[in-house]
Amino acid sequence: MTESVDKFVKALQTGNNADAGDAFKDALRDKIADRLDGHRKDVASKIFNPTVQNFSPEKPTVTDPSPRTDQVMDTDGNEIEFTPNTQPEPEATAPEAPAPEAEAPVANEVEAQ
Repeated sequence: MTESVDKFVKALQTGNNADAGDAFKDALRDKIADRLDGHRKDVASKIFNPTVQNFSPEKPTVTDPSPRTDQVMDTDGNEIEFTPNTQPEPEATAPEAPAPEAEAPVANEVEAQ
């Protein structure tokens, strides 16, 4: 047993409850401090000596760009059938909005006096 636990037991045997309470608090502080110190060492070892972990998935293979623009390839180098969009483009029309009307200027109250 540690020194603080021995003090706690002896204080209980002698009937000195105030000293037993102080010894109990000391024993708990020592135990918690030892556990925290162990955790600090563990965290510090992980921070300063990290193990390399691969978090990203494998990158896809990319084919070399083709000088031909009528051919579409996937990432494995296989040709993908491509059908161009044959829908006619809609005609561009000018937007229609009513012409703004000029409002008559309002006289300031200062000018009216």
